[in-house]
Amino acid sequence: MRRIECLAVALLLGACASGGSNGGPYTVTAFDRVRISSLKQEENFQNARAKVDFGKGPFERATLVVELESPCYPFSKWRVPGAIPAGQYWPAECDAFDRTFTFQLLPRREGEPKLELVRAITPFGGPMQFEVDITDVANGLPGEHELEVHIGTWPDWEGQVSGSRGSWFVSARLEMVPGTPPRKVRAVIPLFFENWNGPGENLRFDYDLVIPEGTTKGKIEYRATGHGGGELTWGCIGPAEEFCSRIHEVWVGDRRVGRLSPWVSCEDNCTVVENDPDAPSAYCAENPCADHDSARAPRANWCPGRVTEPFVLEHPFLNVPGPQTASWVVNEMGAGLWTVSAVYFAYE
Repeated sequence: MRRIECLAVALLLGACASGGSNGGPYTVTAFDRVRISSLKQEENFQNARAKVDFGKGPFERATLVVELESPCYPFSKWRVPGAIPAGQYWPAECDAFDRTFTFQLLPRREGEPKLELVRAITPFGGPMQFEVDITDVANGLPGEHELEVHIGTWPDWEGQVSGSRGSWFVSARLEMVPGTPPRKVRAVIPLFFENWNGPGENLRFDYDLVIPEGTTKGKIEYRATGHGGGELTWGCIGPAEEFCSRIHEVWVGDRRVGRLSPWVSCEDNCTVVENDPDAPSAYCAENPCADHDSARAPRANWCPGRVTEPFVLEHPFLNVPGPQTASWVVNEMGAGLWTVSAVYFAYE
């Protein structure tokens, strides 16, 4: 009977919970090998959505578990008859590039921003697995939600540098453990999830923040990654803003609460594999379809095949109830962009 109920829920909501009837741990399946397409005319072009129910809570722990599969790898897939169209160099389904890979909750009310749960970058044509702690989000926003996964995938129609209808397969589930929460969450408030476009100097972005009454401690989780192919400018080692080192300042009112340098080394991001009989050449274990130097190059706060952790901002001004203006200032931008999001957490 439980299986029949679960199948019915899956058909109606696109997600399925198992266990939890006795108050114990349970699983909510959001995506089960869902194909994300690079073609605008196909289903799930760059995005897929599923209705999920966290449950009533409270939660001792809540975890988003993600598995990503690439049609590019293992290389034995290339040997399947018809995998590589005539006149092309890549399997049609293979997206060989590194793509922005995010999970976010859609807003419950019109006009509110999406709430980003995790930011990752896909490997260059390879698989990926990771887990993310979403306990505070589940305790602050229990109940039903719509979960969205995004991969910024595009085709190469000629099949010369990537597949002509590249795709990815995403599986994701929520592991929920009811119990005493590790923190008393009063509110979870998404501030923004958007792109900031250059060029310019000392670009400023202002957002309204209302800190709830009863808050004794607050923090902001800020995610920022630079992208684009703009001309090389000051502070860049390559195209803007992917290869640019910038300074991001965060202000609440007239007080600076953070001065950040979103720049990371990726030098350990290519373990060379030389003895794979199915591979056309030696490749990076972490990024099978990457140029080795590209996989190792430092970037604007991201590496191919890895999760980008948020900056966590804590300051006494984030603990004071009432309306505030939260501002971000980027010292310089070329003709590229920064993909950014911020979420405020209020605690009792």
